[in-house]
Parts: sequence; C-alpha cells; structure tokens
Amino acid sequence: MSGRAVAHDMPVPGLVDKGETLLELRHLRMHFPVTEGVFKRREVARVKAVDDVSFTIARGETLGLVGESGCGKTTLGRCILQLERPTGGEIIYAGVHLEELSSAEFRHLRPRIQVIFQDPYSSLNPRMKIGRVIGEPMMVHGIEPNAGRRRARVAELLSVCGLSPKFAERYPHEMSGGQRQRVGIARALALNPEFIICDEAVSALDVSIQAQVINLLEDLRGEFDLTYLFIAHDLSVVRHLSNRVAVMYLGKIVELAGVDEIFSDPLHPYTRALLEAVPIPDPTVEASRPHGLLAGETPSPMNPPSGCAFHPRCPMAVSNCTRTTPELRELRPGHWVSCGEVS
Repeated sequence: MSGRAVAHDMPVPGLVDKGETLLELRHLRMHFPVTEGVFKRREVARVKAVDDVSFTIARGETLGLVGESGCGKTTLGRCILQLERPTGGEIIYAGVHLEELSSAEFRHLRPRIQVIFQDPYSSLNPRMKIGRVIGEPMMVHGIEPNAGRRRARVAELLSVCGLSPKFAERYPHEMSGGQRQRVGIARALALNPEFIICDEAVSALDVSIQAQVINLLEDLRGEFDLTYLFIAHDLSVVRHLSNRVAVMYLGKIVELAGVDEIFSDPLHPYTRALLEAVPIPDPTVEASRPHGLLAGETPSPMNPPSGCAFHPRCPMAVSNCTRTTPELRELRPGHWVSCGEVS
C-alpha cells in the first residue's frame, strides 16, 4: 500500500454547518490489479473501483451514497471497514488513520464501526439460531461475557428492532426476508456502535418492507445517536433517511449536496438522469414527464474514458470534456459538482 503522501490543496466536501467530523476520506483510491499468466503472473491492467474520493461525514449525519451497480459504492464501504486495504489516500475515523492500523490494532475500533449487509439470506449463518447470531459478537469482543445478561441483551435488541424475543430460538430459514434484515440490524447494534455502513440494506426487500426498514433505521439513529453511510442504487430510497447525498459514477463522486437540493435542483447531468429514471406512482404524471435516456453503456473501470468519465454518455459533452478531468468543486455552499460545463 502506498504511503500517506496526498494532496491537501483541495478542500474536503462536508456539511456547511457541520458539527464534529466523525469520518473523513481524503483522495481514497482502491485499484485492483488484473493479471495474466500461469507460472509467471504479470499485471496487465488495473480496475479503478474507487478513484480519488474525498468527503466527510459529521457525527449524527446520514450520508446517502448512490450510483449504478459496479460504480464502486460497496468497495468504498469495504475500504472504510478495512475489509479491503486501499491503494492510496487516507481514511480518518475520529482522528485515527485507519489505513495505518494493523488488523490487530483495528480490532479495538471494530465494535464502533459496523455494517448491515445487502442480502439478508446469505449474511446470516444458516446453522446458528438467531440468539447466537446476535450474541456471538458480544462474546467475541467481550462486550457482555455473562451468558445470562447476553441473552437478556439479545431479547432487548430483538424488541428494539420490532421482533419478538422468541425469535432468538429460530433459525434464519424460519424467517421472512424483512425479519432477517431486522436480525442483521440487531446484530450490528449488539456492539454499541456509533457508525454503521448500510450496504444496499433494503434493495433485496419488497417495497412495502423497504419503507418499514428505513423507518426503523431512522428511529434507531435518534435513539442510539448513530451515524450512517447509506449505500443504495436508487435515489428515491435515500431521500427519506439522508441528510446529504453523494452521487458516484465509475469510481468518482460527481455530485454531493443536501438531499433537498439534490432532488429539487440537481446540477450534474448524471444526477438528472438518475432522478428521471425514478418512477412516479401516478400513471398520468409518469406518462407526461420527460425521460432523458442516456446513450451507450457504462464504461469499464478497467479502461475508463479519457477526460471526464461520463462524457461518452453525457448530453452536455463538448470537445474539452474528452481531454480534461473535471475537479469536484463547490458551486454553491455545500453543493459540490464535478462537471466543467455547469456553473
């Protein structure tokens, strides 16, 4: 992994009137090597999954991270969790540089940073009862070594997440998808975290269940003073829960602003296209509104276009877009955009 030599001439996007900064990313990069050969492997290319991403998250805030599948959202979350060691850049959590910590050193911070996974079917061990699924992290990290108090804590967490304490004796296959995701939330809360990464936490659920889980996450944020990074591919999902929204395309942040400003006045053409793709539950309105379809396919992160990565699909592209990579700049207070044609 490269050292911490990064540029600090550009400000890091954060809240306009932010409180205490809990998490800060500075020029984060995660490039995966592509190799070939059997006996002597050599690198032939690199997949730029996360490419120079910077932003901050204030304590108590929810930042929604939105983009198409494959744009690097989950990889960014895995870097914060230290499940992937970043290629470069800095991850600063409560003043601690996570990229400098060894696995043993990061173990002390692990209870404070938790994750809710996308798939409630595969993220729970099918051979373990729900009580053990939730209780085991408490035992491993020494949060509650006493078995009796641990069982009481499991029952409390199940109740907090809208499930009967009797579910502790069930196996995952005996529960619905929404119930399993609530178990995943209870497991994340078991270690009394302050920051939770929700990685597509509702995308595998029915729409009606999605609303219930989002409302639960919002209630828990207030009750336990939590901070969220809410990863999703659907802008409409993050609207209710997020304070700010970051839009990601091909490993880069292309727009970042308050949630109301993103929905009322998006500036980047990619953000506008995402919003136009969100269906409106009124057939008359849906039929009459314009739909700006993007041309072409998402380029490969292994061979991204020159200049602005979005220019092959952008309706506003000019010749300069093929040569110059736009910087993420603050056009309005708290509204950051990566587009040379927007002012």
